[in-house]
Amino acid sequence: MTQRVLLVVDDEENILRAVVRLLRNEGYVVLTATSGQQGLDLLEQHPVGVILSDQRMPGMTGSEFLEHAKVLRPQTVRIMLSGYTDLQSVTDAINRGAIYKFLTKPWDDELLRVNIREAFEHYELRAERDRLAGELQALNRQLAASNRGLQQRVATQGHELDQHHRLLELSREIVEHLPVGVLGVSDEGVVAVANSVAHALIGCPPGALLGHSASEVLPQALRNLCQSALQRQTVTQPHLTLAGSRPLTVHATRLGAVPGCNGTVLVLVPEQVGTGTAS
Repeated sequence: MTQRVLLVVDDEENILRAVVRLLRNEGYVVLTATSGQQGLDLLEQHPVGVILSDQRMPGMTGSEFLEHAKVLRPQTVRIMLSGYTDLQSVTDAINRGAIYKFLTKPWDDELLRVNIREAFEHYELRAERDRLAGELQALNRQLAASNRGLQQRVATQGHELDQHHRLLELSREIVEHLPVGVLGVSDEGVVAVANSVAHALIGCPPGALLGHSASEVLPQALRNLCQSALQRQTVTQPHLTLAGSRPLTVHATRLGAVPGCNGTVLVLVPEQVGTGTAS
C-alpha cells in the first residue's frame, strides 16, 4: 500500500505538536509547516495526499493557501481547521472547490482521526478510479487505432473478415483477462458481455450470465446503476457488496458512439482489503 503523506499547516507550534502526537500511531508520514508559503514549498517536494490547514495565519490565510495548493496539487484532499467561524471565507473556499471539509478548534480527537482517515480513503479511491480510467482509455485508443488500420486494409485486401474476426477475439481475450469484472448490458436488457471475474464476483457459474435478461440474472444494485447511467452517462458506486464478496467499486458507463451498439458497460473493481484503516 502506498504511504499516506499528510501535510499540517498552522502558525502555532503547539497546535502542530498536538496534531503530530494525536496521529503518531496512525501510520501517516506527517509534514508540518508554520506558514502557507512553507506549506507550498513542501507540496512541491512531497507526494502529499491530504492537507490539514488553519484558516487564520499571518501573510497568507488558510483559504488562500488551499487555493494555491489546489492549483499545485489538484488531487490532494484539503481540510480547513480553525477556531474562527469565518463563514464567508469558508463558504467561498468550498464553492471554489478549495476545501473538502471544514473542522473547528478545539477539535474532538476521534472525530479528527476519522475525518483524516476518510480523506485518505477519498484520495485513494479517486486515484484508483483515475488509474483505471487511464488504463481503459489507453485500451480504447489501442482498439480505435487497430480499427482504423483495419478499415484502411479492407479496401485493398480480401481477408478483411478474417482480420476483423481475430480483432474481436482479441478484444474478448483482453476483457476475459482483465483483473476486474466487466459486464456489457444492451439497451434491450440482455447481458452481451461478461468475463469470468464478473461471474465470480456476482456468484454465478461460468457462462450463466451471457445471453440472459439482466432482470433475471443481475443483482438489483447493478440494474440500478444501468438505469442511473442512462441519465448521467457515467456513474461510480463504491463499497458495493455482491454475493458475499468483498466490497466493490462499480463504474457504469454508457456506450453509443458506434451506431447500433447502445448499452451500458459495468466495471467491477474489488477494493483493497484494509483500505481506509490505520496502518
